[in-house]
Amino acid sequence: MPTTTSTVGRSRDPERGRLRHWLLSITCGLGVLTVALAAGAAERPVVIGALYNLTGDQKDLDGPSSRGAQLAIDEANKAGGVLGRPIELVLIDGETKPDVIASETAKLLAQQPALSGLIGFSDTDMVLAAARLAAKRHRLFLTSGATSPDLPRQVPGYLFLACFGDNAQAAAGAEWAVKTLKARTAVVLYNGAASYSRLLHGYFEARFKRLGGSVLTARPYTPETFEQIVSDLPSADLVYIAALPDDAVPTVGILRDRGVKAPILGGDGFDVGDAWQQLGHADNIYFTTHAYLGADSADPRVQAFRMLYVKAYPGDEPGAFAALGYDTARLLLNAIKSAGSADPAAVLKALAATKAFAGVTGTIGYKGASHIPVKPVSIIKVSQGRQSLAASVVPEQVPQP
Repeated sequence: MPTTTSTVGRSRDPERGRLRHWLLSITCGLGVLTVALAAGAAERPVVIGALYNLTGDQKDLDGPSSRGAQLAIDEANKAGGVLGRPIELVLIDGETKPDVIASETAKLLAQQPALSGLIGFSDTDMVLAAARLAAKRHRLFLTSGATSPDLPRQVPGYLFLACFGDNAQAAAGAEWAVKTLKARTAVVLYNGAASYSRLLHGYFEARFKRLGGSVLTARPYTPETFEQIVSDLPSADLVYIAALPDDAVPTVGILRDRGVKAPILGGDGFDVGDAWQQLGHADNIYFTTHAYLGADSADPRVQAFRMLYVKAYPGDEPGAFAALGYDTARLLLNAIKSAGSADPAAVLKALAATKAFAGVTGTIGYKGASHIPVKPVSIIKVSQGRQSLAASVVPEQVPQP
């Protein structure tokens, strides 16, 4: 028996050896495949879509925002990307044309099936042209500067603001005007062709009246009719202008040339940077915006951002919209990191759960089902073309959207 057992054992050795070799080959092959797949996943970029109007009427807001967003992505890639993967920002020019925006958004969604989310725009109508298409493909849209508080309701579940709402900035402006400027009467002028302007003036009037103020007249205008509609303005403690960026300097210039000396207050459409130097003689001008980015800012986050931005874009002075673009891209990257995945559904859930993200424009977080953060509003003073921080206000009461 010992001889037989030994013989049988020896006769099976080659078969066992071949089996072991076959299993080892498969195991090694699977290991190599796993490593290759892991390496491929690590090399495959996380893709974010960025839609901004780099040309057209909105370029003065969206150009800086796009540069801020690109800066955030560049800095993140220098630090190793997100989830161990590089980040690709696909930047699209909407040309300030809703039909172009819709077409380019559709192309982006078709060409980038791995898209984690979209960011961009500073105007309500532009956002809607893109965000509704994104929602149909179950992709979130995080707007950096479109301030309509109606937006999340218009694109339910998928649209978020990184900025405050118009109702918040209008309320902050009204409260500050009553408390600091002692304004009791106001004239309100608004660009009747723009959703932004119509909303802003409505929220301002509501809060100003609630505080005991009186609106003597509220008049819509177009750039072509402005001189005509202000020819017979009643005297008031304050002139509030809900203007688009291209309207801001011309409308104020016309009022001052006509001898209107009352303080003029506007919304973030007045945040046009060095354009105010065209009115070097003008004074007593104020506007609400997202942050004060001046070189004399005492905020260390602002100073750190300024250093990064000026280094990346020499000769380009950063403003609030550049900071909004930077914050928006970083906020989305933070959601991807928190989700532990670039999957659109996971990123959407993580963004909604964000509570206290430290941005240049303030701490950003979402409460309950709201997709609009509660942030401080900066009041900027313009005097002889130069800007300074007048106040930072968190409104006590905000009109409902």
